[in-house]
Amino acid sequence: MIEYIVLIPASEKVESAVSKVAEATSQIAGTDYLELMINAHPVVQVVMVILVLASVMSWTMIFKKMLSLKAAGRDADEFEQRFWSGSDLGAIYKQVASQRHQITGMESIFEAGFKEFARLRKQSGARPMAVVEGAHRAMRVALSREIEELETHLSFLATVGSTSPYIGLLGTVWGIMETMQRLAALNETSIKAVAPGISEALIATAMGLFAAIPAVIAYNRFSNDVERLSNRYHAFLEEFSTILQRHAHE
Repeated sequence: MIEYIVLIPASEKVESAVSKVAEATSQIAGTDYLELMINAHPVVQVVMVILVLASVMSWTMIFKKMLSLKAAGRDADEFEQRFWSGSDLGAIYKQVASQRHQITGMESIFEAGFKEFARLRKQSGARPMAVVEGAHRAMRVALSREIEELETHLSFLATVGSTSPYIGLLGTVWGIMETMQRLAALNETSIKAVAPGISEALIATAMGLFAAIPAVIAYNRFSNDVERLSNRYHAFLEEFSTILQRHAHE
């Protein structure tokens, strides 16, 4: 018996490999992800819905917080320029108190401190240090409120960023378990039987990362912005307290 060995040229091997890669790529590009999500296990679908809602809420809060922090920084710049321009404190207080919109940021700290300073100074027999300390306490309360307002929604972004990957992983693990159970019942081990179920499950992990990554980036950025504004507020409080102390001894 004579055996023949057929030698395939290297170029044909390369062309065969390229064609297989192209075929696999076309199959991936043509994947209907919406269909995979619709055909996923109910538990995996619940996980996907939770992640979609978390992502939508996260992006909404990201845009709102971005605008509010930008406005807070702009208002702080404008008030500091007005405050250090040499204007009379009483005139600045009347201007701030007469505003129709809600007083926030440095204006709120200034308004609380000067209002308490003027009230205590009118009392007969009030010691200068007691007047300054009262104004300082009022400004500390206003400062706490402003920092709390600046930190609004940051905890939600931190929660989304830390838990979304695990929620997505839960959906993936559940989907793979269901796929393996179906395969065991069908006694099939081909890749065509496994691929759809695994693809459905892996979408949950991808959605978890899609929700978590922007939330983590935004949380880190906003935390830094809040810290800078908080430092500016603290510095203004101490500087204004020093100014009030000089006025109290006049």
